[in-house]
Amino acid sequence: MVKKFLECGKIVGTHGVRGEMRVECWCDSPQFLSQFKTLYLNNGEEKIKVKSRAHKNMVLMKMPSIDTIEQADTLRGKILYIKRSDIKLEEGVNFIQDLIGLSVVDSNTKEVYGVVKDVLHTGSNDVYEMKADDAKMYYIPAIPDIIDEVDVEGGEIRITPMKGLFSDED
Repeated sequence: MVKKFLECGKIVGTHGVRGEMRVECWCDSPQFLSQFKTLYLNNGEEKIKVKSRAHKNMVLMKMPSIDTIEQADTLRGKILYIKRSDIKLEEGVNFIQDLIGLSVVDSNTKEVYGVVKDVLHTGSNDVYEMKADDAKMYYIPAIPDIIDEVDVEGGEIRITPMKGLFSDED
């Protein structure tokens, strides 16, 4: 299921005494998150205007109605959301939240290998962490030689597994 609002970060603390908050960024980068002027709380139900800036690996965020450290502290632990329609992705790029939960299916045999549990970032390419029915974890490199198609709407990732991906064979 494609969500209208996507989790993008969490308010983890305050910064200074004028109501600024520290946000743990769950996006590609703090710079990416700090470009948004509108975010959402409560699963997208509450629209908030923000001014943000990247600071090291965090985002420092200010809301117009929050002017003291005490007011800012009441929002600690809140999850922030962005509206999917506010983001333009390049062709072939997907949100990690959309990949988690997709079935991993063999393109040729239609065998279902398991379900994507996480996406790991490595130096050269992403790796899909997949849990099989027998609870074993497998790691699938997200490279064109293996990934044939990602069908978020259809709920699956179609692959052509390389030799040894699901066994210890050479």
